[in-house]
Amino acid sequence: MSMDTPQSTAAAPAGGAAPAVGGAEEAAPRTPAGAPADGPPGAEGTRRRRIPRWAVPAAAVVLLALLPFSTLPVPGVFEGPLNSPATLQLLATCLVFAGLATSYDLLYGRLGLLSFGHALYFASGAYFAALLMELLRLPLAAAAPLAVAGGTLLALLLGAVSLRVSGIALAMVTLAFAQAGSILVVRDPGRATGGEEGLSLEADLVPDALVGVFNTANLYWLAAAYAVLAAGAVWWLDSTPTGRVWRGIRANERRVAVLGLNPYPYKLAAFTVAGGLASLGGVAYLVVSGGVTPVVTTAEFTLTLLVMVALGGAGTRWGPVLGAVLYTYLDHRLLDVAASDGFERLPAAVQAPLSQPLFILGMLFVAMVYFFPGGLAALPARIGAAVARRRRRGPPPD
Repeated sequence: MSMDTPQSTAAAPAGGAAPAVGGAEEAAPRTPAGAPADGPPGAEGTRRRRIPRWAVPAAAVVLLALLPFSTLPVPGVFEGPLNSPATLQLLATCLVFAGLATSYDLLYGRLGLLSFGHALYFASGAYFAALLMELLRLPLAAAAPLAVAGGTLLALLLGAVSLRVSGIALAMVTLAFAQAGSILVVRDPGRATGGEEGLSLEADLVPDALVGVFNTANLYWLAAAYAVLAAGAVWWLDSTPTGRVWRGIRANERRVAVLGLNPYPYKLAAFTVAGGLASLGGVAYLVVSGGVTPVVTTAEFTLTLLVMVALGGAGTRWGPVLGAVLYTYLDHRLLDVAASDGFERLPAAVQAPLSQPLFILGMLFVAMVYFFPGGLAALPARIGAAVARRRRRGPPPD
């Protein structure tokens, strides 16, 4: 399975200045002399007010923080009101995977690196934390940072080896590491990993505020904090000079090397940061779900992350978040629909394919790629362009 990454060009500035390796996203439109900054010349002083870039993320954070206080029912979407334990648990799971998909987009969307082993670092964070709590009886506050540090170090070591190659070879090397980790977990050496049953969370080593159905809102806030942290870190890094080098590598790695920059350290830095964020997501997943199973160690799990990112829009600010939330929500809700009483009354020819959530999600993904190749994040721009074209054509003749 191979997917193309967006391509752009990088240009070298004259005069021996520091090389600018950003793509077309870095080009800022120039305003003609004497024209208003936010409007065309001759607009009689009328200026278009633009929403600050921080306004939408800030509103999203406030909305996420206040959601557990809402008793608004959403029939057909959630089983209960927004602040019900079942709804908050589902939303917490969606937010954990939103942060994880954003960390994967740092590799795939920002640098164009196709890795099939990202699930290994997510699983390492969850398993390291669970093992430290079970074997060493460390509290969650001590086990969590050690698990994240271990997962980050693992990403650094494996990335140093994997990034010696590129393209399909990189995908195969990361897949090999992921398969080795998955086999190790399933084989259960020394009865440490729990085998196919996995490991459960040691509730007595977790703060009381994160244990029990009545504290589901706290679990939701924990997942929301991780999603905000992962997205904020990736967005901030993308705006730095290092982020511009990453976009240059995605556009044309050879040209970046010709400009005098060694791509390898930049790729390794992204690989390590993405692995560290994924490890942190594994710890959050362990607490939110109350345990971890070998399902999160497989290469199929990484393919799921790839689908999430592509569904939302790779390399965009909101695409990985939207894709992960939609995919995770549908994955859980379709299982509930397949188990409902009304589903059994459907004809067998309809019931058979619809009973497999992966079939429906696969068809949805194919439809999105075919009709909306830019993902969910590109829908507003595509709709706006369609409306603008229709306005230019004018009303149909009588």
